[in-house]
Amino acid sequence: MHDAILIVVTYIATITDRGQLTIPAELFRLGKFMRGEKVRLEFENDHLKIVSGLELLKSLKGSVRVPEHLRGRDIDEIIEEAKKLHFSKKM
Repeated sequence: MHDAILIVVTYIATITDRGQLTIPAELFRLGKFMRGEKVRLEFENDHLKIVSGLELLKSLKGSVRVPEHLRGRDIDEIIEEAKKLHFSKKM
């Protein structure tokens, strides 16, 4: 049986007047975050947890069936088609 290794890195950060917090570069790197990515914030038992939105998406992979008519198609093409359909109905 393998023992898990616990890595603890502690930093002090300042929350701005606007309620914003900058993630220190080393924590950003260790968390494997990307600029502009969405993150999920969880608050539990006096602890704030920041989780990559990509990790949530990866964990959901395969949980939703792709409709037959969309299988094998490029996602960008599907999105463009859906936007055109959506906005044509609004006019």
